[in-house]
Amino acid sequence: MYKNKSLMVVDHVKENATVYLFMIILFLTGIVFGAILVNSMNFIQKQELFFYLERFFGQITGQQNIKNVDILKSSFLYHSKYLLLLFVLGLSVIGLPIVWVLLFIKGLVVGFSIGFIVNQLGFDGLLLAALSIAPQNIIIIPIYITAGSLAMIFSLKLLNKLFARRISQPVFQPFGRYLITFAFLLVFSFVAALLEAYVANETMELLIKSFY
Repeated sequence: MYKNKSLMVVDHVKENATVYLFMIILFLTGIVFGAILVNSMNFIQKQELFFYLERFFGQITGQQNIKNVDILKSSFLYHSKYLLLLFVLGLSVIGLPIVWVLLFIKGLVVGFSIGFIVNQLGFDGLLLAALSIAPQNIIIIPIYITAGSLAMIFSLKLLNKLFARRISQPVFQPFGRYLITFAFLLVFSFVAALLEAYVANETMELLIKSFY
């Protein structure tokens, strides 16, 4: 049974390899643009932004820490809203460009965040990014890429059915698979939120306190 499901997943990825590749490239392009955006900022802009970052560091070193449970709730709520938005956009053909924009922006934010921290803190920033930003993103980035790809695939199927003159199969079965897959992605996003709250956050606090 599990073997058959694994084969179904492999066949699905092979069949839609172009879509997944497009989404990966789109996300990576966002990361590159985020890094370029950091380098295009002038000295004053960087100093102003770094001022807010230092205030955040000061709150951590001043023992004004946010509870892990609150971070877990906030993170999971954010992921849930993002996945729900991608899910809904996949149900409409006109929502497809917005899916592309959302995935690009997600890459842009990741690239800018890491790029700015490394640019301002050097090796300490690289260490901070590797141990406090990377853990949850190792899980959540593939989730977002998969969600965006599924939304695009389902949207293209709807578009094909609208323009197909021949009698096609009903959309209920693909929709059921679409819904169930997003439910699984939501569960995995909770794992990413757990990592962010109880691993990345704790690591970030230790590192920042050691820096300051």
